Amino acid sequence: MDIYEVLDALQTRAKHDPQVREQLLATRTDPHPVDAFCRVSQKLGYPIYMMDLISAGEDFYAAMRRSTNGGGENSPMLEGEDDFYELFMAAIQ
Repeated sequence: MDIYEVLDALQTRAKHDPQVREQLLATRTDPHPVDAFCRVSQKLGYPIYMMDLISAGEDFYAAMRRSTNGGGENSPMLEGEDDFYELFMAAIQ
């Protein structure tokens, strides 16, 4: 299972289980929210690690950037599209 599938499964669980949702949303107040998110996810049985999350975001953003206007310097700047943690939080709110 790749990181996208793991995040999707966790998101589905969070949408159906209010306790899981609250645990994940609470990570936003941690001084290191992404690290806290990964720890909570792992305790819940979802193998999400910080570097996998960061790498997935960067890979996704790079692919998106390559697909716009040939991916050159004229490609539009896309804000926040590489932050899977924030995208996940927005999806479960």
